[in-house]
Amino acid sequence: MTAEVDPATGPEMSYVYAVSRAGAPLEAALAGRPGLEGSPLRTVRAGDLVALVSSVPSASYGTEGVKAQMEDLGRLEVLARTHHAAVEAAYEHAAVLPMRLVTVYLDDGRVQDMLGAREAEFSALLARLEGHVELGVKIYADPREAVAVGGGGAEAEAPASPGRAYLQRRRAQQQNHRATYRAAGSVAAEVPARVAGIARAHVTHRPQQGDLAQAAGENIVNDAYLVQDTEADAFRAALTGLADDVPGVRVEITGPWAPYSFATPPAADSGGPR
Repeated sequence: MTAEVDPATGPEMSYVYAVSRAGAPLEAALAGRPGLEGSPLRTVRAGDLVALVSSVPSASYGTEGVKAQMEDLGRLEVLARTHHAAVEAAYEHAAVLPMRLVTVYLDDGRVQDMLGAREAEFSALLARLEGHVELGVKIYADPREAVAVGGGGAEAEAPASPGRAYLQRRRAQQQNHRATYRAAGSVAAEVPARVAGIARAHVTHRPQQGDLAQAAGENIVNDAYLVQDTEADAFRAALTGLADDVPGVRVEITGPWAPYSFATPPAADSGGPR
């Protein structure tokens, strides 16, 4: 592909969403589907691999443009949602290796060079991931919920002075807080044993905080598991009821997703366009 030049936005670059095997029905299935900036998705082939790409303006996706997008939460959210939507659409039709957010090359020729250089690695990863999905396990601790369910956990006592009553409340809150987090830790410790023999691999992610943690309570476990797609229901069943009798502790299973956590992007995926 020869990069086109727009006087306002500069030459077009090639943004890579995912890698798959040549012969997968990606091009026919995704023809006309918009990627970033409304540009249609297409495939670039090299050997036995294809990359799912779209054209993006260098003004927005060159080194300075990417930096500006990363610093603008609104633009970053649109970029991330569009990227992941393209990957998920591709994953509906074939096994894919999701690429890291903002994997950009100067043109399709550079994409082909990357595919050629990484063919053995990517082929091995695809062979490992074919027929598998990613399932997430999140565990939350919410001491306030534990108090609401347990009725406060304090025994009836004789009326106390305001100062003593305050100290009693604080002590009860601290005890409840510690008990809830200990209980959440015990629940988390049960997960690996319950899914042993079902999960093929496991990755521990940093617990979600801030805007990413929209659920009630504190996210203390944010793990991903690689599971055969035919065993996804068995995985969920193995964890059913895990925290039903534990006040203030909640287990959430997410997915199935494309196996983001188990796909290794190219070593040169940092430092701007290639």
